[in-house]
Parts: sequence; C-alpha cells; structure tokens
Amino acid sequence: MRILHAMLRVNNLDESLKFYCDILGMRLLRQKDYPSGKFTLAFIGYEDESENTVIELTYNWGIDSYELGNAYGHIALGVNDIYKTCEQIQELGGNVTRKPGPMKHGSTVIAFVEDPTGYKIELIQLSSHSSIDK
Repeated sequence: MRILHAMLRVNNLDESLKFYCDILGMRLLRQKDYPSGKFTLAFIGYEDESENTVIELTYNWGIDSYELGNAYGHIALGVNDIYKTCEQIQELGGNVTRKPGPMKHGSTVIAFVEDPTGYKIELIQLSSHSSIDK
C-alpha cells in the first residue's frame, strides 16, 4: 500500500492552480470536469502520480468559501534552501505566515505559507540528517 493523494476543497480553482503550480512549482498532472456532479478535480504534484503522492484539488461549482475547521493541520514540503524558497514565494505573491526559523522546542528550520483558500503548508529545511525533530 501507499498514499495516493490528499484532497483539498478550494474556493477558486484558477487561483489555487496558480499558487501550487506557479508559486510552489508543482505541475498540473490532470484535470477533469464532472458536469453531472457540478465539480472539477485537478491533480497536482512534483512528479507523476504513478511514482509519488499528489494533491487533489476539488472545486465544487458555485461554492466560493469553506469553513476550514480546527482539525486540519498542514501539508509539509521539504525544501533545500528554506530562506530562498520563502523569498521567492513572497516575490511571486505568496503569503508566508511564519518566517523561516527553528521550530519551537527543536532545531529543525521550518516556515509556513498559506494557499488562497487558507490551507497551511509547512516548509521544512532538508539537510544531510535523515531525522526531523517532530
């Protein structure tokens, strides 16, 4: 078994695709409209679905906001240079909500960004060490 994808409901598919693809560097892998169900699915990721876990963005036609609730945490992305990555995200119009720095009670360098719907994405500085302080 392996994890195939995580699904996020989005307010605006175009804005979300711009964020994940243009700002975070993912690719749109496939997209399909379901007129009878009045929704669109878009699958995004860094590599093909057959090889890696991806994100499914679900846009329900006519719904422009969701209550995110307090159970959702975040998606985590490993990055090689967290400071440069955050700088580039801001230059491209992305929202860095926590600047890079050591996590509380640990030494792993993290940052947080927010997508157009309000979902949190944690950036984790990759290093030569194989463990993360979480």
